[in-house]
Amino acid sequence: MSEAHNNPTPLAGLKVIEFTHMVMGPAVGAILGALGAEVIRVEPIGGDRTRTLVGSGSGYFPMYNRHKKSICINLKSEQGIEVAKKLIVNADILVENFRPGALDRLGLDYESLSQDNQRLIYCSEKGFLPGPYENRTALDEVAQMMGGLAYMTGPPGKPLRAGSSVIDVTGGMFGVIGILAAVEERHRTGRGQLVQSSLFETTVYLIGQHMAQMAVTGKAAAPMPARISAWAIYDVFETRDDPVFIGVVTDALWEKFCNLFALDDLWADESIRENNARVAARDRIMPQIRELIAQYSRDELIAKLEGSGLPFAPIARPEDMFADPHLNASAGLERVTLPDGKAVMLPSLPIAMGGQRPTQESTLPAPGSNSRTILAALDYSEAMIEDLMGSKAVL
Repeated sequence: MSEAHNNPTPLAGLKVIEFTHMVMGPAVGAILGALGAEVIRVEPIGGDRTRTLVGSGSGYFPMYNRHKKSICINLKSEQGIEVAKKLIVNADILVENFRPGALDRLGLDYESLSQDNQRLIYCSEKGFLPGPYENRTALDEVAQMMGGLAYMTGPPGKPLRAGSSVIDVTGGMFGVIGILAAVEERHRTGRGQLVQSSLFETTVYLIGQHMAQMAVTGKAAAPMPARISAWAIYDVFETRDDPVFIGVVTDALWEKFCNLFALDDLWADESIRENNARVAARDRIMPQIRELIAQYSRDELIAKLEGSGLPFAPIARPEDMFADPHLNASAGLERVTLPDGKAVMLPSLPIAMGGQRPTQESTLPAPGSNSRTILAALDYSEAMIEDLMGSKAVL
């Protein structure tokens, strides 16, 4: 697999072995790979079933398995386990997100592997961190329901999961944070360690602001559709065609908003110059503002708001992002070639380092497409490679 790299690649030189499926674990490897690490994805014989998901799952594999190599190993065979252990013995990082105990039963647990590779950083992505729930099976949606996010997202009495795999991806991000912290500590100690991240605890961290609201005010947070906003104008407004979100989140922005839309009467009302007073007067203020905004088309409103310093946003759909002018002008999308040869554009890692985006053109590997070169790098002879493939321990 050839890839064209742009700087930065700060993790170049780190070798990652990945035993994952679905989203959370693969997201860890995808981020590390985007930053320049060598990521070897271990798939079952025939390839990870995530490759063939349909519907809402059809985008999982291309989104979270870029910048990786693939080797297919039969982990139920002794030869396959031997190959896996050879991969790991010189690796920097291992990532896994299978059910609790799944890799342990194969002798691929941290305690066993660290005996031969003391520098190994072993990232285990699970549903729950150690505790009473740790052996439960979790999914993104399970965590959102248990952790309070679905309650906060939907209207009262109708819990609703977020519109993407936000907990899987964020849990993967926390895994990367733990890995990078362990890499830094390894510089001082020379030893790796077990790093754990989870869906449930990630969800709880994300709704922590609502827990803090309860702690501070003594009142439970209402679901977002029924919340009392911290700001009077923080809403979606109907235009003549398509809606636009506008937020006025400071007193200085209130002045700008009134000046921009010639709301002289509202600015003249000194009783609502302060934010909390505007929140109390929201029922009086909003009808006038909604009537005003409804006179504009979406494009007219955006043109008026552009450069004003006021937060605003058209209501976009995922498919709109392919043509987004900002993303296309700023390396926000990168070219990915699918196994069938089709080239698509997918989001780049959303960071910049030294003023540059860490973008890479990549080709998604077919199942086992790198097996021979990976085995050769482990000093397997051609005859031994043929034997492994003939026995279907590796394909």
